[in-house]
Amino acid sequence: MRVAIELPALGESVVEGTVARWLVKEGDRVERDQPVVEVTTDKVDAEIPAPAAGVVASIRASEGEVVEVGAVLGEIETEPVDAGGAVAPAAPARQAAGEGEGAAAAPEPAVPEARAPRPTPLARRVAGQSGVPLERAEPTGPGGRITRADVERAAERSAAPPAEAPVARTEPPPPSARGAAAAPAALEAPARVPPYAVYELQPGDRVIPMSPLRKLVAEHMVYSRRVSPHVGTVAEVDLGGVVALRERHKRSFEERHGFKLTYLPFVVFATVRALREYPRLNASVVGDNIVEKAAIHIGIATETEKGLVVPVIRDADRLSLTGLAAAVEDLSSRARSKKLSPDELRGGTFTVSNPGRRGNLYGFAIINQPQVGILRMGEIVKRPVVRTVDGADAIVIRPIMHLALSYDHRAVDGAPANAFLYTVRRILEEADFDL
Repeated sequence: MRVAIELPALGESVVEGTVARWLVKEGDRVERDQPVVEVTTDKVDAEIPAPAAGVVASIRASEGEVVEVGAVLGEIETEPVDAGGAVAPAAPARQAAGEGEGAAAAPEPAVPEARAPRPTPLARRVAGQSGVPLERAEPTGPGGRITRADVERAAERSAAPPAEAPVARTEPPPPSARGAAAAPAALEAPARVPPYAVYELQPGDRVIPMSPLRKLVAEHMVYSRRVSPHVGTVAEVDLGGVVALRERHKRSFEERHGFKLTYLPFVVFATVRALREYPRLNASVVGDNIVEKAAIHIGIATETEKGLVVPVIRDADRLSLTGLAAAVEDLSSRARSKKLSPDELRGGTFTVSNPGRRGNLYGFAIINQPQVGILRMGEIVKRPVVRTVDGADAIVIRPIMHLALSYDHRAVDGAPANAFLYTVRRILEEADFDL
């Protein structure tokens, strides 16, 4: 008996996925619940387990193919068919279709070339929301399918004013364009890329194909920079009080809770308190409206071996510092072990990013759409600063961190953005935290 390997429902918001990598091949024996295929969605990577023990009889969805929830990815043969009890290999598709001795010779059915491109479910939904006819979208997805990005590009073309007639180009193409036709087809840039932006492969270059998750992150980042006018502001924060508080409690905290107390929960705690005072940073731009969210759901940018993901702490303003620390520890550890559900990666209203302790002073992160702000932590470094001691100025050594806020100028002006960041700084410097 054959059992289908189907793409399960990975979350309420997930309607399709991309087959990233098969972990088995046809003819391999697998055990029940053994991971057999990795699938990437627009939210998270997931490993699909074998629904039964047996032999992989067929693989129907190839790597890179976009499939809908419920689609059959492959099949497992569970029953032995020969006298020795071994499982017979999968029958070729032509035999399954009835081809054999005495069968009339007929060509295999082919997909008609004139067949209209098939949109993904997400592309169909975006097209319905934007009112863009699907036939206007140029398909670029696997198997010639229309993707969400194709629909968005078609919407931009429809909204753009008609361009003036182009002036005939007389100058020769840039040197980098010469010889581009000799590059492998898989490495050619899209036709929309100007010739001077095309790179020619050189001897010794190493070509690394983007993973499905890397492609999704790239698409999201380009989209965010295109639609949001990013503005940045930086605050220098004296973490002397936080450092002293953490040093006093870190050993007892770890003994009580089973994990280490880091500086990230302190920043998240200060951020959610400041968002309550300045709700314009906890918002989204929807058409010609600015929607200030009632709930505060904080995304925590987390680097994994597959790329960047942003799990979300729900109702973060209702949690204590210890509760936030526990949530950060749980989400980050499960993100790195690929045990997050897609629904745990959606619905964030503001994001905090902590790139680590590798020598960064500060940097401006790209806004996580459809949010309007993201706060990026810098490295904590001891620096000489001027402080008033006994009524006189003195140079002292303090642990300093820079916080960089990127915000969407469509929704947020400079005054509230700077006031928000000042409030985060004040809360951290006061260090009035209950552990």
